[in-house]
Amino acid sequence: MNFVAILFLSVVTIIFLLGIFRTFRMSKISVGLIEKYENDKKNPALIDDIFSEINKDFFLARVFKRNFGEKKDIELLHKKLMKWGDFRKYNRYVPITSFFNVNTLDYLLKHKNDDAQKLTEKVMNHFHI
Repeated sequence: MNFVAILFLSVVTIIFLLGIFRTFRMSKISVGLIEKYENDKKNPALIDDIFSEINKDFFLARVFKRNFGEKKDIELLHKKLMKWGDFRKYNRYVPITSFFNVNTLDYLLKHKNDDAQKLTEKVMNHFHI
C-alpha cells in the first residue's frame, strides 16, 4: 500500500512540476514578444511569431487545430484586440498574451466573428485587467 501511495504522489508531483514549467515558458515567450514588438505593434512578423509559438506548444496547437485555426485568424483577432486592448499592464498585453493561454485562445477562435469590444472585454476579464 505504501508503494502505491508513493507512486501516486510521485506522478502527481511530476505532472504539477511539468505544468508549472509550461506556464513559466509560455509567460517568458509572451513577455519576450511584448518587449520585442512594444514599439512596432503593427509589424507582420509578430503574427508569424505568434503562429510559430502556438504550433510549437502541444496544448495550444491542439486548440488551434480543433477550431480549424489559420494564420489569417490570428491576424484578424490581433487587429480586433488592438482596437480596444492596446495597452500594457505589467507583463500582460491583451493582443499578444491572449494567444498564449488555452482558454482565451479557444474562446477567441470560437468567437472570431464577434464584435471587437466584446472579445477584448472577455479576454480582459479572464486576465483580471
